[in-house]
Amino acid sequence: MSQPFLYALVGVGLFVLGLYALIIHAHLLRKILAINVMGSGVFLMLVALAGRHPDAPPDPVPHAMVITGIVVAVSATALALILMLKVYAVTGQTALDDEKPN
Repeated sequence: MSQPFLYALVGVGLFVLGLYALIIHAHLLRKILAINVMGSGVFLMLVALAGRHPDAPPDPVPHAMVITGIVVAVSATALALILMLKVYAVTGQTALDDEKPN
């Protein structure tokens, strides 16, 4: 098993784990963390698929996309956490329930 294939396999595993947690959990903080885990899986897949030929150097474009994606993911996580705090301030709960608060 080659190293890029192992990285790609771990990336797919992280994405599936994050998707499972996103579907299962109702708590907003856990959903935000699940989206971050999914993003990490995508970043790992991009890095694993950057090398096209074993003899040639890796393609720098996917690496640049991953660095840019990490910056965007950090700012999106900050925005999601602020929105979660706003939801908590208005409703008094941090979970997405089917019942409406009184």
